[in-house]
Amino acid sequence: MLLLIPGPVQTRPEVRAALAQDIAPWDNEFKSVFAEIRERVLGIAGGIPGEHATLALQGCGHFIMEAALRTFVPAATAAAPGKILIPLNGTYAGRVERLAREAGRQVVTLALPETRPAAPEEVAAALAADPDITHVAMVYSETGAGIVNDAEAIGAVVRAAGRRLILDAVSGFGALPFNLAEHPECDAVMFTSGKCLEGLPGIGFAVVNVARVVAAAGNAGSWSFDLTDVYGHAQRVGWGNFRFTPPVQVLAAFKVALDFHAAEGQAARLARYQENSRVFHQGMRRIGLRPYLDESVQGPIINIVHQPPDAGFQLQNFIDELKRRGVLISNFYNTPVPTFRVGCIGTVTPEDMARAVVAVDETLAALQVRRRSA
Repeated sequence: MLLLIPGPVQTRPEVRAALAQDIAPWDNEFKSVFAEIRERVLGIAGGIPGEHATLALQGCGHFIMEAALRTFVPAATAAAPGKILIPLNGTYAGRVERLAREAGRQVVTLALPETRPAAPEEVAAALAADPDITHVAMVYSETGAGIVNDAEAIGAVVRAAGRRLILDAVSGFGALPFNLAEHPECDAVMFTSGKCLEGLPGIGFAVVNVARVVAAAGNAGSWSFDLTDVYGHAQRVGWGNFRFTPPVQVLAAFKVALDFHAAEGQAARLARYQENSRVFHQGMRRIGLRPYLDESVQGPIINIVHQPPDAGFQLQNFIDELKRRGVLISNFYNTPVPTFRVGCIGTVTPEDMARAVVAVDETLAALQVRRRSA
């Protein structure tokens, strides 16, 4: 089966095989594995030892993102509350907004079309208009629509304005570049184990600015989601330790996935994903379907395609027929209009994407969907 979703992704057999062991999280051998993972992740993020640190939580990307918002941004009831600006150009930015609001944080949204990235000058104008904004929380790769926001340029704007950046890099870390050493404005970069690093799902990571996470003590209003407490625990008992029981097999598999990432290289992995995306995007046009984004703004992580306007098309029937041809994609969409989602990441190749295009074409023919685009 060819798994084409933006996470959990298709993985290598060697990564999956690493799950098949019993491990004690407090065992010294495992502690050394986790400590090594922290150091390797720090390197991928461009972090500076001593200035940055890798922190981890059990769970999905929403968990680590909520932890960052709670930790680095003071609550609205605090004496000197923070205020978060969120460039809102996709479903996952909307989820960041909800996480922030439900954590009691003040939020300002910058409403943008979800069919293009946020422009740095738009963020600069929003910051200039409201001096009370302390942070920008931005989704790097928006998997709702497939766009990629320019973290480099917007980080520079945030830095120039004297504000702080919280970067949701959940779906792009390990492929899309971001060097923390060049971004002193960044409090934290968040990501998970089961996307561009091609591990299994179950762990969320934040690579944080150490001075900022120490200064944030008392902000979180939560024990589970307090990154300052995660950092303090590591300082007290060692970098190979989790506060609470972790999915140790997932971490063992993640170490193997990091080996493959190092062998391929970040630039080569990004290039592979970009070619995957190009092959699929152009293939959809060739068989008469209409991609959601123009190719000039199409990101490498996920392609979104308009559903055919044919009365005989039903998404779940399409998914089921496509699966019978060996390709599995998401059975939901996050856009205002009906679409379907196809991930371009994981251990897949441009040849796999070409095969997926053929499978989509054959599936539509089998379903007798004749009208493929408006």
